[in-house]
Amino acid sequence: MSSLADLKPNAPPERRARRQGDATAGAWVEPGRDRRGPLRPSRLTPTRLRLSGRVLTRFFQGGDALALAGGGFLAASLTHGANVFLIYGSAAVVTFASLRLFDCYKFGRREDLPTHLMRVTVCFAVAVAMCFALLTHFVGVLMLAAALGVWTPMAFLTVAAAHGVWWLNVKRWRANGRLTPNLVIVGATGAAERLISAILETREANVLGVFDDRIAEAPPELHGVPLLGGTDELLAHRIMPFVDRIVLTVPTGARERIHNLLERLAVLPNEITLLLDQDGEHDEAQAIDRIANIPLTRISGDQINHGKAITKRLQDIVVGSIALFVAAPIMLLVAIAVKLDSPGPIFFRQRRHGFNNEEIVVWKFRSMRFEASDAKAARQISTDDDRVTKVGRFIRKTSLDELPQLLNVLNGEMSLVGPRPHAIGMKTGDVESSRLVSEYAHRHRMKPGMTGWAAINGSRGAVDTPELVRNRVALDVEYIERQSFWLDLYIMFMTVPCLLGDSDTVR
Repeated sequence: MSSLADLKPNAPPERRARRQGDATAGAWVEPGRDRRGPLRPSRLTPTRLRLSGRVLTRFFQGGDALALAGGGFLAASLTHGANVFLIYGSAAVVTFASLRLFDCYKFGRREDLPTHLMRVTVCFAVAVAMCFALLTHFVGVLMLAAALGVWTPMAFLTVAAAHGVWWLNVKRWRANGRLTPNLVIVGATGAAERLISAILETREANVLGVFDDRIAEAPPELHGVPLLGGTDELLAHRIMPFVDRIVLTVPTGARERIHNLLERLAVLPNEITLLLDQDGEHDEAQAIDRIANIPLTRISGDQINHGKAITKRLQDIVVGSIALFVAAPIMLLVAIAVKLDSPGPIFFRQRRHGFNNEEIVVWKFRSMRFEASDAKAARQISTDDDRVTKVGRFIRKTSLDELPQLLNVLNGEMSLVGPRPHAIGMKTGDVESSRLVSEYAHRHRMKPGMTGWAAINGSRGAVDTPELVRNRVALDVEYIERQSFWLDLYIMFMTVPCLLGDSDTVR
């Protein structure tokens, strides 16, 4: 990715503004003014690296459950009596319920570590009191006190230590942008001002900028958040791979404008939220509260199926690691063959579109003459292409040139299964491929893959006609809508026979 000058705190404002204009192909920029604003982090994190607050909360709760249960088993080994498991089991359940009741998994931005640990301490005190209130009818007071006297210190120290580690990590993740969602606002309206004001209070989101087509009428900034241009600038802006959500703030009565904006923004893979400007009415206040006060458990919104995302990532790590181990000897032989066949590097690196339009560097074995390399795929592969080497022709036909992408998979930039990553600026004829299909960007709502639904359904190799581009995009969108663990396994299983049985496709 090109240098992001405006992300560097020590870069002069005029330099940041100039590079902003260069990067957005004519975006509206006021020279000499700082483009960052009060709600833009010093470093932007791609959305694929964003952590899910809901998943983290479940992880923290699972850790506490294990700590409480472990404390019970350890205490049971140190004490005797018929009722010790009743006591320790009840204490664990009541303490876990108390931790949830007192919001010990919220990790508020303004809550320091001593305050959080005090909250945990209060939870244990309440839980012990509840155990005495509930169990004295079944267990003697002396036995109950003795048992809890063994269990409570061990369980408390374990849980408190865990919460200390989690608090420090949450603070670090917030600081590096992995746990704070990035927003852009479309519409410099009163609702936008009130939303930014609310976020300035909570600091639970980052507002990277405001976009509005009525630049002549719009103020240059809203509470310090800069106006970065109109809708055209938004569509091409380099910050979009870092944006989790686009918030539309438009007047309630402007139905035609809402429709037009939604139609234009539908080509983006980013999540879109509609916040109607209702002049401070109760419904608007509730909507602003839902966006501005994003608690840890809702940090990434409700649209993402985190269970499927985690399962897919685990699948990539496990299967990808095994595949890399098995393929390592083959990759070594291919590397030697490429080096002996023609002068130049062994690997070919190319910038391609990743998740949410992020630019990623994809690795392949070099299959073309080095001096004929085409990083932007301005000329797609063709039959008897004179740029392809002898070894390159073989490894392209067998897809062995794609094996280094296992490193992209393990690095989290790609997945084993997904839409194939296309080169940035790839052309079909004389037209950029992304301009041929309005749903093209929908392919980027999932990580690109080494293989995919399109690949096993005949859409492989070059897409050198508009019809081939449309067919590829349709199959990719179909996969994204149907994606599941078992479908991925099926696609992986079918990939090899589909490749070996296809001798006509130019690759």
